Amino acid sequence: VRIMGPNYIPGKKTDLFVKNIQRTVLMMGRYVEPIEDIPCGNTVGLVGIDQYLLKSGTITDCDAAHNIRVMKFSVSPVVRVAVEPKHANDLPKLVEGLKRLSKSDPMVQCSFADSGEHIVAGAGELHLEICLKDLQEEYCNGIELITSDPVVSYRETVTIESTITCLAKSPNKHNRLYMTAEPMPKGLAEAIDENRIEGTRQDVKSRARILIDEFEFDATDARKIWCFGPDENSGPNMVVDVTKGVQYLLEIKDSVVAAFAWATKEGPLCDENCRSVRWNIHDVTLHADAIHRGGGQIIPTARKCFYAALLAAEPRFLEPVYLVEIQCPESAMGGIYSTLNKRRGHVFSEEQKVGTPLYMVKAYLPVNASFGFTADLRSHTSGQAFPQCVFDHWQVVNGNPLEDGSKPNNILMEIRKRKGLKEATPDLHNFLDKL
Repeated sequence: VRIMGPNYIPGKKTDLFVKNIQRTVLMMGRYVEPIEDIPCGNTVGLVGIDQYLLKSGTITDCDAAHNIRVMKFSVSPVVRVAVEPKHANDLPKLVEGLKRLSKSDPMVQCSFADSGEHIVAGAGELHLEICLKDLQEEYCNGIELITSDPVVSYRETVTIESTITCLAKSPNKHNRLYMTAEPMPKGLAEAIDENRIEGTRQDVKSRARILIDEFEFDATDARKIWCFGPDENSGPNMVVDVTKGVQYLLEIKDSVVAAFAWATKEGPLCDENCRSVRWNIHDVTLHADAIHRGGGQIIPTARKCFYAALLAAEPRFLEPVYLVEIQCPESAMGGIYSTLNKRRGHVFSEEQKVGTPLYMVKAYLPVNASFGFTADLRSHTSGQAFPQCVFDHWQVVNGNPLEDGSKPNNILMEIRKRKGLKEATPDLHNFLDKL
C-alpha cells in the first residue's frame, strides 16, 4: 500500500512510503482479533506501519489517490515546557516516549531545541499537565522526569513602516538588496490563518481580488506577492516585489524565498517566529555573471536585509491571549474581577443565563499570566466559578523591546538567555550595510 504523510503532494515522492501491511486486526474491547478481510465502513487496526506515520496520514492502494486533508485546530500550541530525565541513562526511554506521545495526541508538538532540550508544546496549562502525566506513566514506564516551568511563545512584529530603506550587500560585494518592512493591514494575518488567502494553491488573480477589495492593497502589489512564510506558502508574513524593471530578478527569487523562510522562523529579536509583517523589495543590483549571484551569495544577504528592515520598523512582541469564559453565581462576581485585574485580564461581556441565577463572564487573559489562574480564581470565589480558557488571538505587548528596562526588554532578555543566544539587545547596525 501507499502510505501518504501530511506533507505529501500528489505526483511527488516526498513523505510517501510504499510498504506491505503485515496483518489486519479487529479491536474488540481489550482483545485483538486477527481477521482476514473487512467490509468497508469498519474501523480496523493495521499492523506494521506505525513507524512511517506521525499523527495522521492517508493509506491507499490506488496510485492516483490524493491524500485526505490534515486536521486544522482552532487553537495553536502556545505553552511549552522543557522535559529532561532525572537520570541521564533514561534518555532513550524519554525520546521513545515523546515519539509515542506525539502519535497519540494530534495537537501536541514535540521538538528538540538547539540548546539540547526536549520541548513539548500544548494548548494550555491543563492540556500540558495531562500530556506530561501520560508521558511519564504510560509512555516512559514511570521514569522520573524533570520539567521546567511553562514558557509562552511570543511572535515578533512591526508597528510602522521602516524609517529607512535597508541595504544589504552580498559577501562578494557584487549584489545589493534594498528593502523595507511594514505591518500588514488589520485582519489580514487572521485571514491567512483561516486559509482564506493561501500561497501556491490559490489563483493569483482571485487572491489579488480579495486583497484589493478587503484589505485595500495596491493592484500591482497584490499580484506580485512572492511568497508567504514561515511555513511553506501559508504563514502570516509576505514578501512583495515593488521593484520596477530590474534585470535577473526572477533568478534570485528562490534564494530570497529560502532566506525569507529562515528569517521569519527565527526573527532578529530572539529567534521567535514573525507575524503579520510585509517586506517590500524596492531595488536589487545584481552582478551580470550568474556565478556571482548564486544562493550562497544571496541567501545570507537577503536574511540580513529582512532583519534590518524589521528592526528599523519599531519592532514589537505579540503575546498570545486566551478567551476565558467563566460561569458563576452573582455573589462570586467580585472575586472574578479582582483575580482578572491582578493578571492583566479584562472583561468584555457579562450576561445572565435566562432562567438561572448564573452569569456568563467573558474576558481576555494573556497566556503568560494564566498559569495557576484556575486555582487562584477558585480560592477567591470559594470554588463557585468555573473557568474555560481557549486560545483566541495575538495582541501587541506595549513598550519597545529594544529600550533597556522596559517590560518587553525583560521578556527579550529572558528568552535570549533561555535559548543560549548572546545577551545583548540586537542592534540595527549589526545588520545594516553602508553603500
